[in-house]
Order: sequence, then structure tokens, then C-alpha cells
Amino acid sequence: MEQSVDYVVIGAGSAGCVLAGRLSESEAHEVCVLEAGGTDRSVLMQCPAGLAGLARSAQFNWGLSSVPQAGLHQRTSYQPRGKVLGGCSSVNAMIYLRGQAQDYDAWAAQGNAGWSWEDVKPWFLKAEHNERGADAFHAQGGPLNVADLQQPNPLSLDFIEAGVQAGFARNEDFNGHSQEGMGLYQVTQKGGERYSAAKAYLTPHLSRPNLHVHTGAQVLRILTEVTPEGLRATGVEYLRAGTRHVVHARREVLLSAGALLSPQLLMLSGIGPAEHLRTMGIQPLLDLPGVGAHLHDHLDATIVCDAPKLTQSFGLSASGLVNMARGMWEWQQKRAGILTSNFAEAGAFLRSSPEEQVPDIQLHFVVAKLIDHGRQTVWGHGFSCHVCALRPESRGTVRLASADPLTSPLIDPNFMSAEVDVLRMVRGVQTTRQILAQPALLQHGARELDASAAAQTAHQIEGWVRQAADSIYHPVGTCRMGSGAMDVVDASLRVHGMHGLRVVDASIFPSIISGNTSAPTVMVAEKAAHMVLHALEMCE
Repeated sequence: MEQSVDYVVIGAGSAGCVLAGRLSESEAHEVCVLEAGGTDRSVLMQCPAGLAGLARSAQFNWGLSSVPQAGLHQRTSYQPRGKVLGGCSSVNAMIYLRGQAQDYDAWAAQGNAGWSWEDVKPWFLKAEHNERGADAFHAQGGPLNVADLQQPNPLSLDFIEAGVQAGFARNEDFNGHSQEGMGLYQVTQKGGERYSAAKAYLTPHLSRPNLHVHTGAQVLRILTEVTPEGLRATGVEYLRAGTRHVVHARREVLLSAGALLSPQLLMLSGIGPAEHLRTMGIQPLLDLPGVGAHLHDHLDATIVCDAPKLTQSFGLSASGLVNMARGMWEWQQKRAGILTSNFAEAGAFLRSSPEEQVPDIQLHFVVAKLIDHGRQTVWGHGFSCHVCALRPESRGTVRLASADPLTSPLIDPNFMSAEVDVLRMVRGVQTTRQILAQPALLQHGARELDASAAAQTAHQIEGWVRQAADSIYHPVGTCRMGSGAMDVVDASLRVHGMHGLRVVDASIFPSIISGNTSAPTVMVAEKAAHMVLHALEMCE
């Protein structure tokens, strides 16, 4: 049960799909992709509004949880990760955001040459096909389709108007010259369907003879050996249908399992903090203390408002079910209608105080009442507004729970351990309430649910946030890029002290970007594919 290829890609998520598609463009390179999940053919993935059903399905989701969080009253945090071709890009809310130029300039300032905004912008553009057209900030011709929402809900437009009434600017393009203001998100959709990284980079090319995609393949460890040049990754051992397989990499192993599972696989392979590995009964091959360190994520608190007469929102009611049935017919027949919604249609980037130089708060406005990540059945109509602090200073870890590769890791985001994170979340809630109190939304007779409405003072809001907030699914940093003692990969994403192994996913982010992390992960993989091929050219 052995195979040899040039490149082994671990994980067919947002980054892995890009790598597989780009590296297999030349018939000279044989590529094998290992994905633990299955195919992305489910209608829940193809229909944008199907993400409501995905929240309740364990079929396409690792469904991880954190350890109890001291900053969240000892609650565990839900940590969903895509387990399917396309990874999180097949199950997320499809929002296309790059973040702020300052985010990437900060990466470069930390010693990562080639990762400033001007350095990474070409790779965003190479990936993008924006239906609005090409300009100074956007491109056409790339694999990833970016579109305006087909049929924005009138309620989303009311939210934007409410923000303008509260004194905030209107923003037609969050990826343009400025991120600040109120507006509609662009989405990774095409023709009324989700357009994941798998659709963009992988599944159109499955017929390539040099591209081998194995689904249901649970990676157990990265294989290594000592060579005259030093320690080298030589392949991967994985489990499929109860049988162990080995695939050898003639050139490189590319680890793209995500910010929670990439560090786990490195540690299972003997690469990581040596003392921790020994306590797990794993012989350390390479002492890299930064593996699994620096975990951080966007914490999010959701204000939910009940509005019984607001039937244009999604909701469980007689009229809501009629609207849903009509929407299902329209989507099936025309790929149009209300089911092209990503629910989080509108949003905002705001400064929570005058002292902030750039937006430090992001809002996602949802045209439905969203409780417990959408896993709880909620009757009636209303809307929700997510409040997210963009640049958290709290840092946590990913550690092994056991040497068994089939056991989930110990995930500790250490939410709200930094005081500034607490302050920004409180200010974010206060700022959001200014918007919700404007006439454009007040006309719907909405009432904030008691759980949050009872929190009015800063101290009370902090208590509610600690009781209700959770991840908005943007973990990064656990295989951090840099040249320091606690960094894991260099600026070419090669693992320090190891030949033939790179990490390519959001785990390499030196610090989180100011927004959703899907598009930046695609950018990282586009740049990485180029670096891999350029390195090959240099060798030849």
C-alpha cells in the first residue's frame, strides 16, 4: 500500500486545494492530496443558505471543542473545522475579505521579508475573479469567483442605513482603499452557488493524470529520515478504510491541515516542544517549542433581537416556511432567490474609540436569530449582530491529548486573558447598540433578548460577554512564521531545522488579520505554490 509522488499535500482545505491545483498544472509534477473528509457534492454546500443545515451536521465538520476557558466562565468553546474537500471554504459563510494593509506590513516588520501588503497584494489578485471587474484593488481571470450578493435582504440594507444614521460612513467595498464603514459583504459565489476553494482549484482538475486525491484519508504522521543534509520529511502515513498506507514524497511534504490540526500532526511526528512530546510518550526528533504556541482567534459576542412581525428575515413560522418553500423552488429552478443568501450579508468595520487609528471591531449582521452557532432551533423572526474584536492580544496553545492520532488535540485559545481584549469587546457591544437603536431598525419593533439586554453598564456587559461569547472560527498562529526561537517556519514556510517540509495554512500567520481568514489563506497558498516551484527551478 505504498505510492511515490513529487508532492504530498496534507489536507484539501482552502490552502491544500490551491496547492494541489497550482502544483499539478505542469504534468512534470505528480501530486497526491490526502483529505480526511469526503466529497463536496452535498446540496447543503452548493446552496449558499444550506450553511444553516451544515451547522447541525457532523458529516462535514471535525466538531472540535476547546478546553474550559477561564475567561469565559469555564465554558468550552466550539471549534468547527471543515472536514470535506474545500475544508472550511465549503462550510463557511463565504465572506471575501483580505484585512487591512497594516496587517501584512506588521508581518513584514516582524522579520518576514516578502510578506508586506505590497508583496502579498499580487497573490490576492492572482487568485481573484471579481464579477465587478478589475481595478486598482481587484482582478479578473483568477480561479476564485467573487461576487455581490444576488438578492440582498431588505433588512441588511436597513442595517447599513442604521449605521449611517448613527454617524458611520457607508462603504461600497471592504477590500478597496479603506475597510472602515458599513456595507454589504462580497461573497465567494458563482451563479447562485457556493464557490469554494475546491471548486476553484481542485475539482475541475480531478481528471489530471498527475493529480491523485484521496478522500477518507486520516493522516497519522509525517515520515522523516536523517540524510547527509540533515533531517528530512520523506512522506506520510495515513489510514483509509481501515488500512494503513504510505505515500512517499520525492520533493516535499506540504502540511495544510489548519491552525488546529497542523501543529497536532507535527507533534505526532516528533516535531514540537520536546518536553511535551516526552510526556506523551513520543520521542522528539526536532525540538521546536513554538509548535502549537501563539494560538489566537477572533472572539465574538452575538446580540440577538426578536421581531415577530419581521417576516422578511429567515425564521420558523408559518409565513417563514412558505417563504422557504418558495425559495427552494426558485433556487432549484433558477439558482436565484432568498436561498442565495449567506445570512451574514452585511457588516461593518468600526473604531470602538477615537484612540483607535484603524477599525478594531467587525460586525456581521445576520438576517435571522442565531443562537449557539445556529445549532439551536429558534422559533419566530428577528435578527442578530455579531460583535468581534479584530486584533486580540490573548494567546493560547494547541497540545496533544494523547499520542493516538485519532484523538482530538487540547485546544486552549485562552480567550479574554488580555485586558485590552475585554475592553474592546465591551466597547464593541456599546457601539453596536448605537446602530441597533437607529430608526432604520427601530421601525421593525425589534427587542433585544433579555440575556444581553440586562447588561447595560460596562461591568455588566463584560459579564455577559464572558457568559455568551465564543469563537467566530478564525484560529491562527500555531506554526508561526518568523526567525525567532518560538517560530516554526521561515518566510518561505519551510519548517525550521527540517528539509522537505512546509506548513501552508492559517497556522503560519504571525498575527491575525483584521477580518475573515479564508481569502488570506488562499493568498498564502498561492504565494507558497510559487515559492515551491521557484525553489524547484533553482535546484534544476
